[in-house]
Amino acid sequence: MPVMSTVTIAAATAAPPAATRSSAFVRLSLTELKLLGRERVRAALPVAIPLLLIVILGNIASLRQPRAIYGGESFLDLYTTIMVVFGLALLALTNMPMMLADYRERGVLRRLQTTPIGPVRVLAARLVADLTVAVIMVVLILAVARIGFGVPLPRQVGGFVLAALLAAAALLGAGLVIAAVAPNGRVARGIGALLFYAMMFFAGLWLPIPNMPAALQHISHATPLGAAVPALTAAAFGSFPTALQLLTMVGWAVAFGLAAARFFRWE
Repeated sequence: MPVMSTVTIAAATAAPPAATRSSAFVRLSLTELKLLGRERVRAALPVAIPLLLIVILGNIASLRQPRAIYGGESFLDLYTTIMVVFGLALLALTNMPMMLADYRERGVLRRLQTTPIGPVRVLAARLVADLTVAVIMVVLILAVARIGFGVPLPRQVGGFVLAALLAAAALLGAGLVIAAVAPNGRVARGIGALLFYAMMFFAGLWLPIPNMPAALQHISHATPLGAAVPALTAAAFGSFPTALQLLTMVGWAVAFGLAAARFFRWE
């Protein structure tokens, strides 16, 4: 991270005594968004890659044909929800932990412990910035799939939003665990990549979950993204996600959050 970025963060947290903590947190969140905007490649990849894959797959006519194995929907309809969790996973498992590990390595978190806002709010501001990017990404994926290739918008909007938020919470929790144990940004990137590919396999990126053997399907449903994809798919096709799918994501979010709180080091 550039030195100027570190200085900017420290300046944003040095709120005057008269300023409220909430206003300081808002300023810090905006600062994190600006810093993320300066890292254009890092910020754009989680958005650009799933959009590119949607465009490539959408131009293959056979993938737009309804199939019985997918409940009368097309492969592209199913893959759109997979691309949503693909982008969320890229953002949460690579970008966020790498930046937090960089903060620790450069001593930013240690210095922020002496400021009025404290390091905990720095983490919260980082999560707000990543969630903002995540919302923009999901909207763009759904819009490109709909406008470009006729993929229907989610029919159960409330269920889709709830499932997407829980998936993001579980993934960001996993990202915090990576940031907690990684000594620097390079190690965080490596751990995040390994976890990303493992999670995406069980999410159905390479082999759709309905095509998996029964044993792999059971394992998949117990993973964060293996629960997220069916939940998002059900909501996209008009059904509310099942309680088991939602509780699985909640359980992983809580478990990752507790682990991150237990092992996170500020310096």
